[in-house]
Amino acid sequence: MTFVFERLHHIQVLCPPGGEDVARGFYAGVLGLEEFAKPPALAARGGCWFRGGGWEIHVSPVADFAAAVRAHPGVLVNGLEGLALKLETAGRPVEWDHHFPGHRRFYSQDDHGNRLEFLEAITG
Repeated sequence: MTFVFERLHHIQVLCPPGGEDVARGFYAGVLGLEEFAKPPALAARGGCWFRGGGWEIHVSPVADFAAAVRAHPGVLVNGLEGLALKLETAGRPVEWDHHFPGHRRFYSQDDHGNRLEFLEAITG
């Protein structure tokens, strides 16, 4: 029996209980992702879900929250400089890292401290 991975469906990051509005401020407000309703069976658990530009992120509250300081999604971006400027203008961190062959990339973090990687392929 064989199988083929089609694509990444979503990633999940955590937040402290009651941290949904902070997540909304970052993922919808700063990054411009669209929030969409969680299925009713899952909505009772709290959290919020966002999507846009081919990626989906689920933010889930947990009592013993600790931000992911090394684990991260890597999101391909067309217009990396524009995203970096948007994040910096919004007061969010942008840490460039030039050690990934064939790509330009930087790290940032959401407002709960979860690490995010944004990268763009170098062409030509």
